[in-house]
Amino acid sequence: MTTSTTRPHALPRPRTVAVRTGRRTARFRRARELGPGLAVCAAAVIVAWGVHRLAGAVPMLTAALLLGVVAVNTGVLPESTRAGSRYAATTLMRAGVVLLGLQVALRDIAGLGWQTIVMTVFVLLATLLGTRWLGRRMGLPPRMSLLVASGFAICGASAVAAVDGVLGSGEDAADHERDAATAVALVTLCGTLAIAVMPAAGHLLGLSPYDTGRWVGASVHDVGQVVATATVVGPAALVPAIAVKLVRVAMLAPVTAVTALRVRRTGTSARRPPVLPVFLVTFLAMVVIRSTGALPQGVLDGAGTAKDLLFAAALFGLGSAVRLRVLVRTGHRALLLGLTSWVLIAGISYAGVLLTR
Repeated sequence: MTTSTTRPHALPRPRTVAVRTGRRTARFRRARELGPGLAVCAAAVIVAWGVHRLAGAVPMLTAALLLGVVAVNTGVLPESTRAGSRYAATTLMRAGVVLLGLQVALRDIAGLGWQTIVMTVFVLLATLLGTRWLGRRMGLPPRMSLLVASGFAICGASAVAAVDGVLGSGEDAADHERDAATAVALVTLCGTLAIAVMPAAGHLLGLSPYDTGRWVGASVHDVGQVVATATVVGPAALVPAIAVKLVRVAMLAPVTAVTALRVRRTGTSARRPPVLPVFLVTFLAMVVIRSTGALPQGVLDGAGTAKDLLFAAALFGLGSAVRLRVLVRTGHRALLLGLTSWVLIAGISYAGVLLTR
């Protein structure tokens, strides 16, 4: 009589099955939590795109931000959309920052010459430090002052998102979210005003289109706003404006790293943030990839479109955090800080352009 030595198939351990089931349940619960808000963000992006198509003077990102502000303050957004909107304002914004790296080619920056590069870095640092000092003098919270300073000095909403990411959020998460939303609203407002004001100002000040482009690149906040403003000036302004702006975008990583080091040293956050968060490391990797010239133009164009869509969804999410009644208490001081910072960066960069002609 022979005895079979074949072992039956091992059954999954109950603990393993329970862990897998728990993970699936958690993912499903998370999707249900984020779904309504992300769906509303997607719809808002479509509406913002339509507004831009109908009224070309209104950038899609500005329209998305305004839609968020209007929606939340008119009571249109139910509470169930809040989690998804917050996810868009943080995670989707950081994904957009990663894709922003594909717009930075190191050879374009090097082509400006060292004088213009040094001038741009000086303008950035002077605006950053000056705006923080002004914020303190106006009695604004240090966090809001830093976020406004970062947005105006570096690259608008993406800089606000990057710095906000390393500052962390503790028990006052709602207040911190409002600070970030206020900073984005201010850079969007002033950057939109720049599209109308700076081309005329450059002409009145006697700047050539090339120097006006450098002035625009050194002082206007968001990349899209720089392109729009320089386009109004003329074709000769577009290339220098974008190149100077890319110097400021490239400074996003070192400024954020210094901010993270300060947070780690002072212990002002509930956690110790990494010196460079993963999304900024990826941003730098995208800069390197773009600088190799290996990517075809079609891929770069597609990445640019994806970036704009991610930023539009994120700005709608940030706009939905702007509750006007709550902002009344500090809104006038924040607005004054934004306008003052705009004048500061425009004045310093104008002097820099004259000195490096």
